[in-house]
Amino acid sequence: MASPIRPTDDGARTLARSLLAEARFAALGVLLEDGSPLVTRVAFGLDPQGLPLSLVSELAQHTQALRQHPACSLLAGEPGAKGDPLSHPRLSLMAQAEFVPRQDPEHEVLAAHYLRSQPKAKLYLQLADFSFVRFRVTAAHLNGGFGKAFRLTSADLQETG
Repeated sequence: MASPIRPTDDGARTLARSLLAEARFAALGVLLEDGSPLVTRVAFGLDPQGLPLSLVSELAQHTQALRQHPACSLLAGEPGAKGDPLSHPRLSLMAQAEFVPRQDPEHEVLAAHYLRSQPKAKLYLQLADFSFVRFRVTAAHLNGGFGKAFRLTSADLQETG
């Protein structure tokens, strides 16, 4: 049987980058302390270098899980209003979570940048238990719709030029 995975091309890269740029939330998959999986919805954005980013509370179960097991997965891309939900593109990211502490000078830079796409996050940024987590992508899978599957690298997701 032939592989359903197509060779990665510029169209796949462009679609993946577009899904990341347009996403305002994502599904986040983590492993809990007992090894059980958990999927939750988190706010989502990109840092100034185009890396996935979220603002998370220390009180959240997924934050505690990421601190113990930084390996995680994110799913970006939502079904459209019409048609089969499985025919709409979506991007799965495999990543390692890296926290940016509030006291890190980069935190303020990230906050200013993040608020441009997530203005309602201003309230959360004022709360002491919230900080940023950056996701270092290790691999990605793009489902561009029926019969359009691609494997991507972290480099494929970065704008060039």
